[in-house]
Amino acid sequence: MHQPFRRRPVAPATQVFAFSRHALWAALVIAGTALPAQAQGPLQLAQSSPRAMPFVGDEPLAADPRLGPPLMPPAGAGVPAKGDPHTILPQPPPGKAAIGMSVRFGEKEPLIPRGLVWRVFADRAEASGAYPLVAEAAEPAPVFFLSPGGYVVHVSYGLASVARRIVVGDESRREQLILAAGAITLHSDVADKPLPPEKVTYDIYEGSFLQGRASTRPIFRDANPGDLVILPAGDYYVVSTYGDGNATIQADLSVAPGKVTDATLHQRAAEVTLRLVNAAGGQPLTDTQWSVLTPGGDSIKESSEPLPTFALTEGDYIGVARYEGKTYSKEFTVEAGKDGPIEVVVGEQAAPAELNEGSGD
Repeated sequence: MHQPFRRRPVAPATQVFAFSRHALWAALVIAGTALPAQAQGPLQLAQSSPRAMPFVGDEPLAADPRLGPPLMPPAGAGVPAKGDPHTILPQPPPGKAAIGMSVRFGEKEPLIPRGLVWRVFADRAEASGAYPLVAEAAEPAPVFFLSPGGYVVHVSYGLASVARRIVVGDESRREQLILAAGAITLHSDVADKPLPPEKVTYDIYEGSFLQGRASTRPIFRDANPGDLVILPAGDYYVVSTYGDGNATIQADLSVAPGKVTDATLHQRAAEVTLRLVNAAGGQPLTDTQWSVLTPGGDSIKESSEPLPTFALTEGDYIGVARYEGKTYSKEFTVEAGKDGPIEVVVGEQAAPAELNEGSGD
């Protein structure tokens, strides 16, 4: 079973150059232009639509509830999309300098106006070997008052992050970082009908499945339809799982700096409910053990429920029921978008000999 990512504690300076695994989610809808995406195998992927970032308006950030409280900027926080947010730096306390920080999506891209987490570490380890955390902020353009010396400034935005080493002297100054990040939001349908969000999840991997350079471990697990996942700009592939069965498809996507890419994955599957009955239309028999096999005999799913429901990719299958020491089976075909029951009637469908032999009867 996939386990959701958990919020990580503040990273020591030895880790500040790695991607942050904090997941921020935003619930804003912003219009944009179209960007095609690739598809693999029987999968069809709807044209994806990158929408402009940064987010605008007064709607707050929303966090994945599995990850704890949202990382919220202070009330009224925000920076202009263009220009420098630190036109005038405040007067620092004696013996310190004011360092005004900000970050852009790219050299010619807007400033990131919210959803940022900043951490400043000393660049020298203490006797214990730990790099002390000097300051942190959740503002879009914080000002840090720092004593002269060396520091590592780390900023994370969703799953993207960047770090820079700075040397602070007696004079105050501005520092601006580049964090190439975008986002994706995913949806699924069957036969042009949206799938219930609670029945679909997505695992997101770095790289490209089609080009044979995909990672083996997901950068994020169990994303839900409609969630907005902030990622470093680059290539990704998504594995979409529909229901309980073998309805799994893959798609390559690209994330552009400062853009949100919408993608709809078209499943070719249906949900079937298996029933063992004494007569057509009768009540399902309890204490039934079920298996779903391919025509070649490979096992797809098993269940001990009297009415198991499986989401299966379109194709041919064999439903096998074991009840009171006997085995019954039925061949059936799944067509995309055509959900429905599959009845196996006791006494009318005798299982193939090899299934009876395998059952131990």
